[in-house]
Amino acid sequence: MTFAATILTLYPEMLPGPLGVSLAGRALERGDWSCETVQIRDFATDKHRTVDDTPAGGGAGMVLKADVLASALDSVAGERPVLAMTPRGKPITQARIREIAAGPGVTLICGRFEGFDERLFEARPHIEQVSLADVVLSGGEPAALAILDACIRLLPGVMGAALSGHEESFEDGLLEYPQYTRPFEWEGRTIPEVLRSGDHAKIAAWRKAQAENDTRLRRPDLWERHGGAPGQPASGARRENKDTDQ
Repeated sequence: MTFAATILTLYPEMLPGPLGVSLAGRALERGDWSCETVQIRDFATDKHRTVDDTPAGGGAGMVLKADVLASALDSVAGERPVLAMTPRGKPITQARIREIAAGPGVTLICGRFEGFDERLFEARPHIEQVSLADVVLSGGEPAALAILDACIRLLPGVMGAALSGHEESFEDGLLEYPQYTRPFEWEGRTIPEVLRSGDHAKIAAWRKAQAENDTRLRRPDLWERHGGAPGQPASGARRENKDTDQ
């Protein structure tokens, strides 16, 4: 089954962009996923093809019109999830990405200017408002590309190793453990001995402890959601292997 991506945008030339190369690009060529763009401006009804207007109540910038956006969205068939890219949205999670990737596809609405007329979401309550992070972009296209990339890499056959999508950041609510490769020594720094021990149980314990500790220090919000207290140390494996962390 092909994963179908439809993007509503004022700049269809931005798609598929970087998703046309590397793993995503090869998957696109194979037909593992498809990319369709819808030009929002095509649904404007006046001779100037107007898609935005001044904010009600005054203020800087322009706001995307609800009637034009709704017409563009209504032209897209299917039961796929609809995501609107907006900094006012709920942060997207890896769990939600997995749910989307397991389905038939996704429709993404790329905002511009000061954002969307709020009545769009009132009239089309199935739209999910999502954001990537606490940042403001010039438009929703970069966010849409990131979300699509996160979905596409999880499609069957896209990644080389079957476990590549499981042992990484956010899959179990933690950041991924640190990674190392050859050479064994570089600029006086060596790979932790436990990773060269061949003892898979010790390696697994070390990785778990590293993931917990890094999450606690770098992302206390994730650590708390994972069930750890702010001051709680990571698992005992961290202390047991302390000498190998140098």
